[in-house]
This record gives sequence, C-alpha cells and structure tokens, in this order.
Amino acid sequence: MSLADFNLAVAALLLATIGLGLIRIVLGPTLADRLMAAQLLGTSGIGVLVVLSSVVQVPALIDVALIFALLAAVTVIAFTCRQYPDGP
Repeated sequence: MSLADFNLAVAALLLATIGLGLIRIVLGPTLADRLMAAQLLGTSGIGVLVVLSSVVQVPALIDVALIFALLAAVTVIAFTCRQYPDGP
C-alpha cells in the first residue's frame, strides 16, 4: 500500500464522518447538537483538504483549509454570543 493509497483511505474515512455529521444536523434534538455536528463537518472538511493537498500536489488547498478553520472559529463565537448575550 502506497502513501497515496493510505491518504485516500483516510480521506474516505473523513468523508464518512461528514456523512454522519449531516445525519446529526438533521436529527439533532438541540441547537447545540447541531452546532457540534457542524463543527465536525468543518473539522473533517479541513482534514480532507489537507490530506488531498498532499495527494494531488496542490499546496493552495492548505490555504483554503486554514481559511475554513478561521471561519469555524468565528461560527462558534457567533453562536455563543447569540445563545448567551449577557455573558455566562
């Protein structure tokens, strides 16, 4: 098994976690469950981009992954501020 095959297997596993996260977003009983599933989607998507950047030899995908990571952090902050506007 070559390194490229291993990376593609890891990417497939991460895509499977994205599918499970989509199920949790649809079925999640609370808003917090849905937000955590959305964070899972973001984290898995970042992982897929980083793994695939080494497979297809496109370093720009790492830059896109970093931008997604920043957007995920802003999403959590916005959700927390909306959920608890007066502080903890």
